[in-house]
Amino acid sequence: MKKAFLLLEDGHLFTGQSIGSEKEVVCEVVFNTSMTGYLELLTDPSYAGQGVVMTYPLIGNYGVCLKDEESRRPWVSAFILRELSRTESNFRCEESLNQYLKDNDITGIHGIDTRALVKILRESGTMNGMVTTEEITDLDAALEKIRAYRHKDLVQKTTCKNIEIFGKGNRWKVALLDLGAKQNIVRCLVERDCEVTVYPATTKAETILDTKPDGVMLSNGPGDPKDCGPIIDQVRILLDSDVPTFAICLGHQLTALAMGADTCKLAYGHRGVNHPVRDTKSGRSYISSQNHGYCVMGETLPEGVEVAFENVNDGTVEGMRFPGRPIYTVQFHPEASPGPKDTAFLFDHFIDMMGGEQHA
Repeated sequence: MKKAFLLLEDGHLFTGQSIGSEKEVVCEVVFNTSMTGYLELLTDPSYAGQGVVMTYPLIGNYGVCLKDEESRRPWVSAFILRELSRTESNFRCEESLNQYLKDNDITGIHGIDTRALVKILRESGTMNGMVTTEEITDLDAALEKIRAYRHKDLVQKTTCKNIEIFGKGNRWKVALLDLGAKQNIVRCLVERDCEVTVYPATTKAETILDTKPDGVMLSNGPGDPKDCGPIIDQVRILLDSDVPTFAICLGHQLTALAMGADTCKLAYGHRGVNHPVRDTKSGRSYISSQNHGYCVMGETLPEGVEVAFENVNDGTVEGMRFPGRPIYTVQFHPEASPGPKDTAFLFDHFIDMMGGEQHA
């Protein structure tokens, strides 16, 4: 394999071997603690503009099954591994992970000390980095390029381009605002007898409300929620309509901003399939799948808005409830893919909000 390099904006340099595409990329470097689910991760639009470090040391051992893709294409900018499996063994396997990366022009590097890399990111916080197969001869110029990198229009890049309809549900018609949605959100709704109409993120609220949906879903998505100013204005109109609304991840953050709360960037985010969250009402804890670098600041929540879930590890807001109003939000991913399905019951709660049968 060809030699490859990862240079962080603080000057740390890692040398490994190239996998996937050999193109040079600059991106935000983050880490994920999942042991499996790498294809779902690669195709999760929330990772747009990011280079993902997998903390589990061996990745790719079960290959790639294209049915596990969560969107129309991979969005990860770079894939950073300790070791890429040399063989893949699974009855569903269609191709190797390395071939998939090549086919989709995703730059990768393996053979580096990911433990040391993740320790740096945990202590110093998420930072930009460059993955390249070219020797870095001008360090100052490379660092200037890396430090100048900024995310731009990520939601606009990942959202669908046209209105799409899924399912033939006879009971509920759900409007899903695609902020960078994972496909399993649609699947979870279709399984519950919903017809799901997916709208591009730039769709006006009036266009959605004119169709008289039974409920509105605000999806996950990439980037800083404060970069979504025009979308926040439309979310506010949707919330004021009193149509039952369920929001996930970025949708949760935009709901908070639309209500007058504030968000902030976490030092290194929550990314993995083993994050514990506590239901503040029942006291019960659940294991959740998470992928976010920003959070809602609990101390800024307006009067009448309650924290529905909190992160067991750091106490950050993981969900909001609005007593007297048909709105519910979560920061984590109840649709999983990858991850545990412990909180899939929240989709049933959404059905209840739309007038469905009560679930235990």
